[in-house]
Amino acid sequence: MKENLYSNRLITKLIISFLAVLLLAGIGFTAATFYFSNHYLSETTQRLHANLAQDLIDEKFVSESPIDSLGNVNKALFGDIMHDMMGINRAIEVYLLDMEGKVQYSVVLDHSDPKKQQEQVALAPIETFIAQNGNGYILGDNPRSPGEEQIFSAAKFSKGGKEGYIYIILAGQDYSNTKALLFGGYAQKMGLGISILTLFFAGLLGILSIWYLTKNLREISYAAKRFQQGDLEYRIAAKHKTDLTGLANTYNKMADTILKDMEHIKSLENMRRELIANISHDLRTPLSVIQGYIETLKMKEGQLSESDKERYMDIISSSGERLSKMIAQLFEYSKLEAKQITPKKEPFLLSELAHDICNNYEVLAQKKNIQFSLDIPENVPLVFADISLVERAIQNLIDNALKFTPENGTVTLQLVNNNKEVAILIKDDGPGITEENQALIFERYRQTKQSHEKEGAGLGLAIVRKIVELHNASIKVLSKPNEGTIFSFSLPIYNISNA
Repeated sequence: MKENLYSNRLITKLIISFLAVLLLAGIGFTAATFYFSNHYLSETTQRLHANLAQDLIDEKFVSESPIDSLGNVNKALFGDIMHDMMGINRAIEVYLLDMEGKVQYSVVLDHSDPKKQQEQVALAPIETFIAQNGNGYILGDNPRSPGEEQIFSAAKFSKGGKEGYIYIILAGQDYSNTKALLFGGYAQKMGLGISILTLFFAGLLGILSIWYLTKNLREISYAAKRFQQGDLEYRIAAKHKTDLTGLANTYNKMADTILKDMEHIKSLENMRRELIANISHDLRTPLSVIQGYIETLKMKEGQLSESDKERYMDIISSSGERLSKMIAQLFEYSKLEAKQITPKKEPFLLSELAHDICNNYEVLAQKKNIQFSLDIPENVPLVFADISLVERAIQNLIDNALKFTPENGTVTLQLVNNNKEVAILIKDDGPGITEENQALIFERYRQTKQSHEKEGAGLGLAIVRKIVELHNASIKVLSKPNEGTIFSFSLPIYNISNA
C-alpha cells in the first residue's frame, strides 16, 4: 500500500508551512482591507463635502463678515452658525483661521487648556485644496489633536476688508471617538471571518494542490519501498511524463546499476567458487607428486640407487618449482584484479627490452629445439609504459608460445612502428586456436583442449590481459588451427603530452 499522506513527514511539513503562510496572508489581507477601506471612506467623505466651507461662506456671510471692523471675531454670528452646522452633522468641527493659519475661533476649542489643542494650522494643505477645487485626497492639521491629520474642507473669505479661512474638519473628535469605539468589535468580527474563510478555502485548495504536486514524489517513494522489499524489477513507469523526470530517471538508472552490480557480485561469487575449485585441483597435482616421491624415498631408503634418488629429487624439485610458479601467478593475478597495482609509466626503448628478453629465453629455446628470433626495425621510438609490467606481459606470451610450439618450430618477437604506437607481436608455430576458443583463452582458469595437455594453471594470458588493460590497450589474437598463433598489443609512443 502506498504511504499515507499524514505519515509522510515531507508532505505534513509542506501542509503546515502552507497553512502558516496562509495565516500570515490572512492577517496581511485583513490589515490591508481595513487600511484601504478607511482610505476609501475618508476620500469619499472629503469629495462629498468638498464645497461645504465655500457653501457656508456663500450662504451665511453674504452681508456680514465673521470679523468686525475692529478685527474681532463676531462670536454671536459665527457661534450660532457653528452650533447650527455641528448640530446637523456632529462629525464636523468648524474653525475660523486668519491669513497666517492661526485659529481665531471655534466653539469646540477648550481655551482653558491650550496644551490639548493646536492654535496654528498649516496653510500648505489648505492652499493646495483650494487650488484643486477640492478634487483630491488631502489631509490637514486637526487643531484638537496636535500631530494628527484629518480630511477637511476649506475656503477663503474676504468681507469688509477682512480676509481669512473657513476650515472644517470633516471627521471631528466625536466622529473619531465613535469610530474607535466601534472599530474594535468590527475589526475582530471581520478579521476573524476573513481569516477563517481564507484558511478554510485556501487550506483546502492547498492540501489538494500539495497532494497532486507530490504525486510523482510519492510514486518514487513507493518504487524505492518496492525495491527495498525485494521487487528488483520494479521501475517508475512513464518517467518522461512526470514533474520530476530527472529524479525518476536517476532512480531507474540507480536501480538498474544496483541490479547489474548484484548480478556482477553473483558472477564474481561463482567465479570465486570456480577459482577455489581450480586452485585446489591444480595445487593438488604437484603436491601429490611431491608427497608421493617423498614417501617413496622414505619407504625405499637404502634400496634405491643413486641415479634413482637423483631422478626422484629432480621430479620433486620440478614439482616444487611448478607449485611455486602457480602460487606466484595466483597472487599476481589477484592483485591485478583487485586493482592494487598501479602502473609506474616512464619512457623506455622496447628494442632494448626485447633483446634482454631474447637473451633470457635463448637457452630454454635451444633446450626444446625451438628457434627464437627477433624482428626489430631500426630507430624504434621510446614508448611510455611501466617497463616491469610490459616485461612480465611479454614473458607470459613467450612462455605460452614456447609451451605450444613443437620441436624445430619458431617463435618470433616482432616490433612494428605505427607512428603513434609501437606494436608488440609474438608469433609461434603451434597448433593454433579455434575461433570459438579465442574468446576464452584470456579468462582465468579457462583452458582449451590443447592447453589441458600442457603444464599451467591457466592464469598466464589472463595476467597479460590485465596488464595490457592497465595501459589502456587491448590484447589481440590471430590464429587458425594448424597455422600457429599471433598475440599482439600496442603501447603509445612517448611525447611530452602523455608524460
